[in-house]
Amino acid sequence: MSDALPEVGVPADQILAELTALRAADLPTHGGRLFAYVYDSGRPGVEELAASAHRLSAGVNGLDPTAFPSLLATENAVVAATARLMSGPETAVGNVTSGGTESLMLAVKAARDSRPDIAQPRLVIPASAHAAFAKASSYLRVALDVVPVDPATLRPSTSDIEAAIGPSTVLVAVSAPSYPHGVVDPVTEVAAVTAERGVRCHVDACFGGFVLPYLRRIGVPVPPFDFSVPGVTSISVDLHKYGYTPKGVSVLLHRDATLRRPQYFAWADWPGYPMVNPVIASTRPGGPIAAAYATLRHIGDDGYLALASSTWDAVCGLAAAVSTVDGLALVVEPKSTVVAFRSTDPALDLFVLGDELAARGWHVQTQFAHGGISASIHLSVTASVAPRVDEFAGALAEAADAARAAGPAEVPPLDLGQLTPELVAQLAGSLGLFGGGEGGPVRMAPVNAILEAAPPKVREWLLVEFLSLLQSSVL
Repeated sequence: MSDALPEVGVPADQILAELTALRAADLPTHGGRLFAYVYDSGRPGVEELAASAHRLSAGVNGLDPTAFPSLLATENAVVAATARLMSGPETAVGNVTSGGTESLMLAVKAARDSRPDIAQPRLVIPASAHAAFAKASSYLRVALDVVPVDPATLRPSTSDIEAAIGPSTVLVAVSAPSYPHGVVDPVTEVAAVTAERGVRCHVDACFGGFVLPYLRRIGVPVPPFDFSVPGVTSISVDLHKYGYTPKGVSVLLHRDATLRRPQYFAWADWPGYPMVNPVIASTRPGGPIAAAYATLRHIGDDGYLALASSTWDAVCGLAAAVSTVDGLALVVEPKSTVVAFRSTDPALDLFVLGDELAARGWHVQTQFAHGGISASIHLSVTASVAPRVDEFAGALAEAADAARAAGPAEVPPLDLGQLTPELVAQLAGSLGLFGGGEGGPVRMAPVNAILEAAPPKVREWLLVEFLSLLQSSVL
């Protein structure tokens, strides 16, 4: 890797060439071959427009919206459009955040700070809720009460959620849909319970908020989940998912300004400028918000409807492809834009299958077993996948045969209770996690097999150690 701070500056064209070369090692962000992390509309011109809009506002700082009214105007327009999509009342308010995690953390903060009378506030979530809620719990010191989900329906029981609500509960959160399997939680029933108990109800629609309303319009049976449901007090929606905007744009909505007020941070008791922030960051770049505004206006309501239709066609095609492969089965019939499937053949290791798909240019996400729910492969399906469904079907059948022939991943003998950072470093090196090995691309099946075998707390420790090694400046 080149020195980021050389003694003499480097010409611009050389730097761009270096960055281009580095990008060649990344997973493909376009073309419908990556089923996680990125969302590709497949529509020509969208990214170019967004990049131009981003460049126009790259230097704008949202720290003081009165200094940069363009940012205030575009943020308000983006929030208003998202609120309409979520059936928001005229009183609905919101803000653009940097992503779903920030939106969820702010929803938890607003709920916590709305109840200063509670010494130890608590948050109730289903086990399928996004990990960002656990992060919010850790950062904000809000105790977490996790309710199990039914292994068959993959939804929590409303009665279990009601039983988990106590006098210190400040927020109950549900998903629309849950990320692992794409299932919408019983929002109507849960919101009725929270309203009766005087507790806020947040709907995490980060994943599905910008596609579920359009799926409903093409006939997919999407249950109520937005502000049309009495008792829903806040909703988070990521635009950089199915809004197909560049990364760094989510929206947190509240039913009214009173509910939002504890979200803010203000400080004037110092000799500097008085500070008031609606989100976690103080300096807020204008580029992502301008890019989101441009993307939404360019695609338009009719464009999003067409994208949702293409996406649903891809979902149905992928689900059919999975069902034709011996040894594979859907975890649940698709309810939104997720296809999740499991192995029914002990000789067909899902982790090895993931590697075999990657070797054929298809990149999927593996999910570990949890609470009676089997391990699975997760596909986040976007509109760009639609033209490639038949191609993926063929690759999946080939990969399944290859994975069955290879057999389950071999796990090196380990005493998980005796692991040290030094042993983890040796293990990571032997598995090729530092790249550049003789075997080509890193095979993740042994890593995933180790993580699957470890208890969750040990798994978390291993993940931290692996990431710390990868992010060492001396590698």
